[in-house]
Amino acid sequence: MRTFLRTADGVAIDSVYEPGCVVYDPGKAVYERADEGSPNGSGKENPDVSRRLALVIAHGFTGDADRPHVRRVAQVFARYGAVVTFSFRGHGRSGGRSTVGDREVLDLAAAVAWARELGHTRVVTVGFSMGGSVVLRHAALDAGGVDAVVSVSAPARWFYRGTAPMRRLHWLVTRPSGRLVGRYGLRTRIHHRQWDPVPLSPVEAVPRIAPTPLLVVHGDQDAYFPLDHPRMLADAAGEHGELWVEHGMGHAENAAPEPLLRRIGDWAAARAG
Repeated sequence: MRTFLRTADGVAIDSVYEPGCVVYDPGKAVYERADEGSPNGSGKENPDVSRRLALVIAHGFTGDADRPHVRRVAQVFARYGAVVTFSFRGHGRSGGRSTVGDREVLDLAAAVAWARELGHTRVVTVGFSMGGSVVLRHAALDAGGVDAVVSVSAPARWFYRGTAPMRRLHWLVTRPSGRLVGRYGLRTRIHHRQWDPVPLSPVEAVPRIAPTPLLVVHGDQDAYFPLDHPRMLADAAGEHGELWVEHGMGHAENAAPEPLLRRIGDWAAARAG
């Protein structure tokens, strides 16, 4: 199912819902086919199926719902329940212009609300890079809206320029010539206005997420954000957070191997069960 959702500030967000191929029941520690409705395939209604998990995927900057790396993530997560993917404002077929992590919390809020409207009582947000910062701020600002949060390859603080990829990204966002490259080369329309006010930083948001379970995932070969970023996030989370540092992993969706995505799916299903 594909539709355009309307955010609280009126932006049309291209969104895709996939009911998933299986249902994970943590209480039974088994997977059930969603189209069968019961473990024995009788077709009778199973309450566990109607209450199944929905995973809402928040992609990274310059991604969108149709990018191959986003579709790959969705295909893996479909083994655990329903999946909602969407394109952030200014990306793909969505309206508006990207604010690089600020107003994007409204896009995610619309996607989460849609999952709830479709009948899912357990919702987990999974964000990558920019999307990883958005899921943190959304959970902090929208207390009780989700049942667990996964942040992959996210920054801990704003305006970081300590790596060459981040210096290129700042040029892309802040310079008119960079925004032209973003629009025509990367299919990403970037807003020209600076943040005013500066939004809550990811590390400031994390303590406000408790007691919602939080998983922070980061690669030790991430070229954008070094390991002090996930460690800051994990320290801010305290006992309600968990940190996975992945050996040999680079940055965000493109670098996440399928075994890691399955582990994230297992963690999400268990925490939201």
